[in-house]
Amino acid sequence: MRLQIPIAIGFLAGIFMIVQFFVPHPALKSTFRELNDWAIIIGAFALVLGLHSLFRTHIDKIRRRREGYSYSLVTLISFAIMFLVGIIYGTKPDTLFDWLFDHVQMPLEATMFSLLAFFIASAAYRTFRARTLEATLLLVTAVVVMLGRVPIGEQIYDRLPAITEWIMAVPTVAGKRGILFGAALGIIATSLRILLGIERSHLGGGR
Repeated sequence: MRLQIPIAIGFLAGIFMIVQFFVPHPALKSTFRELNDWAIIIGAFALVLGLHSLFRTHIDKIRRRREGYSYSLVTLISFAIMFLVGIIYGTKPDTLFDWLFDHVQMPLEATMFSLLAFFIASAAYRTFRARTLEATLLLVTAVVVMLGRVPIGEQIYDRLPAITEWIMAVPTVAGKRGILFGAALGIIATSLRILLGIERSHLGGGR
């Protein structure tokens, strides 16, 4: 019963969501809105559980003096400061919370994302080695696109920006749609496995 009841609830909820999408009946729509409200409530409880897990993990790391525990200490202190400032002064514009967000968190995020450029450059160097036909095509395409995005590319060949736009609008979009189509099929297959009770790993019961 520990697994059967959650599976039955998931099956009924999934079937209802499918039916209400294809059958626009007012009663189904009102029930759908009610279930969405319940989902918000459950999400709030999930947030509480997430915070509990966050504190438990970092406090345990600090108590045991594990490697990198100073970062856990900074995380907890930062969380406490933002939480108290938000409760005391509010989160509206021109408040201390807004100032901390704009002058502390935003610069930190910009720094983190700027560091990603070096990792991307390193990955590109390893990927674009022309050892195979596919890698050669990828290298040539990347060079054409990069040159077409900068002024020097137009100086080299005046139609290079147009070629770049064609590459980004036709082959790239076609490949992206193929990936999205495959991902959609994967989502459908996984959803059916969950609805039919074949996939039970999310319940902690294995297969």
